[in-house]
Amino acid sequence: MKTTLLQPFERIPYFTIEGFKQAADISKAEQARLLLHRWVNAGHLIQLKNGVYMTRRFYEQRRNDAAFSAAVSAIILPQSYLSLEYVLQKYNIITDVTYPVTAITAKNTRRIVNSLGTFWYRNLRADLYHGFTISDYFGVKYAEATLAKALFDFLYLRPLSNVLRAPNLDLAEELRLNLDDVAGEAVSEFFSHVERSGVRKMKMAAENFRRHVWQTWYKPSSMF
Repeated sequence: MKTTLLQPFERIPYFTIEGFKQAADISKAEQARLLLHRWVNAGHLIQLKNGVYMTRRFYEQRRNDAAFSAAVSAIILPQSYLSLEYVLQKYNIITDVTYPVTAITAKNTRRIVNSLGTFWYRNLRADLYHGFTISDYFGVKYAEATLAKALFDFLYLRPLSNVLRAPNLDLAEELRLNLDDVAGEAVSEFFSHVERSGVRKMKMAAENFRRHVWQTWYKPSSMF
């Protein structure tokens, strides 16, 4: 069959086997799957995950969009929000290494690798699954953590307990986090996430930041 069957999907971020079957008037799923597999091998399609595809044309036209990777992450695992290194890099909190697309999910931790890159989804307990905004990209809803919540998630998922016991430790310097320009609402929000979590390790990290980086944004010591 001709690749003209893909034209209806060239203006949208993704489509499924079922959607292709209906558009191409193909009754058998196996026939549609075989055809799509051939087009993936020929370079006309990109397989995002099992049964989900993006046309090469959409990719070539939109891959430099600011929200492109974010939308792909949400397509792969809708029950997730972008966070951790991906968001911290966006705000120049981490600058020394290029990281894959990283996200938080209430589901099991997993890593998805496709021709567009590597997508990491880290599990976080359900009561900490908050602190993000939702945006739209060609009909795809994707969620992204605020700077403060991305920093919280980053620290929460790191084994910091032993590190935090070191005398005179500057945690931001130890982790090479550029926090000097983070101020105002972002700092207050970070402290709020820490207090809400009730996690001792996070309280110790917040107190360390308060002493070494955010002296101006003092929070009552009773919080820690």
